[in-house]
Amino acid sequence: MSDGTDASARPKGIDPRGPRFAASITAVLLMIAVFLGLTGLSTATDGSGWAISSATLGERAADPGFIALLVIALLFLWSVAAPRTAPWGVLFRSLIAPRLSPPTEREDPRPPRFAQGVGLFVTSLGLILHLLGVPWALPIAAAFAFIAAFLNAAFAFCLGCQMYLLLQRTGLVGRERPAAG
Repeated sequence: MSDGTDASARPKGIDPRGPRFAASITAVLLMIAVFLGLTGLSTATDGSGWAISSATLGERAADPGFIALLVIALLFLWSVAAPRTAPWGVLFRSLIAPRLSPPTEREDPRPPRFAQGVGLFVTSLGLILHLLGVPWALPIAAAFAFIAAFLNAAFAFCLGCQMYLLLQRTGLVGRERPAAG
């Protein structure tokens, strides 16, 4: 469906307020995951040591902190695989952006997408280590992801975006693709 404007006349890039909005929701969810991780199986001890060490794989997977972080990791995956349909972006574009003035500038969508990939990596690492029975892995991974999301939400400082820009300067990511000819 067309909105009647020439696609080449539209400004390129994304509204930078969208990723901040998504980071705000993600930070709240990660704070909940950190709390559940700190009060759950990952940090509990029993008479013989860490409770996670003697827990079955099913018990580890049923831990509320694991389930919360798994949902967040799936949201990160969604944002990396299909950013136009990711829930927080859709919510921002449909409910929030129409109530705001147009953005004064737009940004390249690649750094925020890379940042979502970093979030996916960190949370996935915490999930895998939790399933392997590593104490504290889940709340620590959730806390690292929370810090990054909070910095973006509160201060517009995106750690993953900064990593992307550093890697771009070294030529490892973000190279322009040659035009098809």
